[in-house]
Amino acid sequence: MEVASTTQTDHASAPGVVAMPPPLPAPRFELADARVGRITCYGDGPAAPAEQRPLLLIHSVNAAAMAYEMKPLFEHYRTTRPVYALDLPGFGLSDRADRIYTPRIMTDAILLAANEIRRRHGDVAIDAMALSLGCEFAARAGTEAPNLFRTLALLSPTGFDRRAEAAAKKAGNKDTTRAMPWVRNILNVPLWKHGFFTLLTSRASIRFFLQKTFGRKDIDEGLLEYDYITTHQPGAENAPYSFVSGYLFSTNAVKLYQALAMPVWMVHGVRGDFVDYHGKHAVEALPNWRIEVMQTGAMPHFEQLDKVVASYDDFLTRAADR
Repeated sequence: MEVASTTQTDHASAPGVVAMPPPLPAPRFELADARVGRITCYGDGPAAPAEQRPLLLIHSVNAAAMAYEMKPLFEHYRTTRPVYALDLPGFGLSDRADRIYTPRIMTDAILLAANEIRRRHGDVAIDAMALSLGCEFAARAGTEAPNLFRTLALLSPTGFDRRAEAAAKKAGNKDTTRAMPWVRNILNVPLWKHGFFTLLTSRASIRFFLQKTFGRKDIDEGLLEYDYITTHQPGAENAPYSFVSGYLFSTNAVKLYQALAMPVWMVHGVRGDFVDYHGKHAVEALPNWRIEVMQTGAMPHFEQLDKVVASYDDFLTRAADR
């Protein structure tokens, strides 16, 4: 593993490209290895922290994903405990190489960051919180390195909807993805590869998709602006094209969730396009799981931060008493 200094410069601007500011205003450091590439991490906390375990925040995956998606939680916890976030490979200030992005790459990035954080904090097991598709990668990391994580929190996790159930039945016991190579091949044609993504990520298009995510017209305008900037960086389409062609969706997500041994906290909303949790019955009876439903869209921490952190802190207290 290679650890770089915290003085990383922002992405250089090509003609017509708005410079990429850090998604989170916090000290940064870089990690890299041969499989993951280079990822950017953010970390902060009280100057003289109490005996608090570090918290790692993991954003979702979509056309405009980055650590900004976890900003309300990062800003809240940075005053009381060590808190970290990362830009997953292909997003934010991390490498945006032209390659196929897979759950393996994303999981390895989480493990790389989590091990570095644990090293910085006396080798204690850390708490982790992930959003949407990031939850599948976090769950895979939690099954592969259970001693690395004390708890796992899942915000609007993917893998519980009817479409995921159908993909799981088709795959059987195989640990595969829902990849459609033909879709990625079409998107990757040089003649329109970049132009199509530019059309897909206009401010109007981003607003449309965010309104579907929030389940209302009132969205976070700061998130919209960062989404626009991050999607207009060199190589911005590479990871999203793996996303839309299914390479990043596991067919066995529910089995990963069921295999988690640590305490798990899950919350999801009831508005917008991401409210199908038909398959959560597979985990809701498990003794280490706690599931809550909030009157929000798929970004509950942007809408009801106080309720989210109050519930999460109560979960952590109960987990510590186990």
